[in-house]
Amino acid sequence: MRVFHVAVCIAFAFIASAVAQDIRISTFQSDITPPRGAPLCGGAVMPVRGVDDPLTARGVVLIVEGQQPIVLCALDYTGLANASHDAWRDAIAKAAGTTRDRVAVHCLHQHDAPELDSSVEALLSAQGMSGTAFNVAFAKEALERTAKAAADSIPTAKPVTHVGFGKAEVIDVASNRRVLGPDGQVKWIRWSATKDPEARAQPVGTIDPLVRAVSFWNGDTPVAVLTYYATHPQSYYGMGQVTWDFPGIARKTMEEAVPGAAWIHFNGASGNVTAGKYNDGNPANRPALAQRLADGMKKAWDGTIKASLAASDVAWKSVDVSLPRRAEIPEEQERALLEDANADPGQRRRAANELAWIDRCNAGHEISIAKLQLGEIAILHMPGELFVEYQIAAQLMRPGSTVCMAAYGDYGMGYIGTAVSYAQGGYETGLYVSRTAPEVETVLMGAMRGLLE
Repeated sequence: MRVFHVAVCIAFAFIASAVAQDIRISTFQSDITPPRGAPLCGGAVMPVRGVDDPLTARGVVLIVEGQQPIVLCALDYTGLANASHDAWRDAIAKAAGTTRDRVAVHCLHQHDAPELDSSVEALLSAQGMSGTAFNVAFAKEALERTAKAAADSIPTAKPVTHVGFGKAEVIDVASNRRVLGPDGQVKWIRWSATKDPEARAQPVGTIDPLVRAVSFWNGDTPVAVLTYYATHPQSYYGMGQVTWDFPGIARKTMEEAVPGAAWIHFNGASGNVTAGKYNDGNPANRPALAQRLADGMKKAWDGTIKASLAASDVAWKSVDVSLPRRAEIPEEQERALLEDANADPGQRRRAANELAWIDRCNAGHEISIAKLQLGEIAILHMPGELFVEYQIAAQLMRPGSTVCMAAYGDYGMGYIGTAVSYAQGGYETGLYVSRTAPEVETVLMGAMRGLLE
């Protein structure tokens, strides 16, 4: 009788182990802090003088029985654009034993951080301006470090038995940066640091006030937590001090509060959302904003509800779309500017950015949009500095489900507004800021609807 009892226990243990192995997850992290003197924000701000916070690439490799691995990765960088975005996805895919279409790489968009675009670098290099947008040698090293970290993490993958979800409101951080006047045109722009008290006094406007937390569990032990919140992440910047700014500080706070779990933060659709209503650029506001975001993250974490997760509950789907190019940007004029050795170097770099995107569009390049399904949770992976209306629309497409969004994937097109926003004026949809045409809304909304429905 005792032998039978032991045999049954062993059998159940084997079955439980097999179920637990249906899904595994590994976490990885690499230091991608640029060296002193490296250009930051595509050369738009002062280069590196010092380091307030080490910049990181953080991610997870999701290994699901019967599927190729899925990789989600977030960088403390301004952006990864065009061929650089392709290169990071390719290298990480190879490291994880999967394909590019199952790898999502996003940036948090801090400005005291590098912006990588090897398509731009190729154009600048041809004009004797190599390395003026970012440190080329270190960009290669940062990618190699991250790919190696992803590969090295896989043997340490842990079983996933449950997925968790929590959400909470973040108080006094995000505000819409485009405030319209009575004529329907943008009257005030709330920059990340807004000194104009009249602009700060305007209503919050359209935002998504919630931070969302998706967690992976091995039994009662959290292994990884992915958080999503939509706002520009800058408090103050431009003085050459590398920083992960207030979202990074909030992430670190939670990492210390929940030891053992990897915390990975993604910036949502925040092209037209900043902390400008609550931030005048005073350095004291950085820890204050960080604490408010951390408070929201903690409430979301404390409110987490877990559900069992099986391999059949996990699905990845992606679609490639062509984004309509801004026709008003004259290609030949931009080439002439880039090739003019007497022109302002900043303007030549700007021209290279325009031409890199034009060349990609002319070559028929498409942008990948993807959805990760985890039971009732859907996570959308989107390109560019997307307006928050896209995030809100995605949630309305699935009103009974949970929808998270990570934006700032491929950064080649810059800001992506809604159709109506291009006629409202303002910075974000201006020439040389948004490289897409108003018709982009139809393309992206259709792609999201196809993935979600």
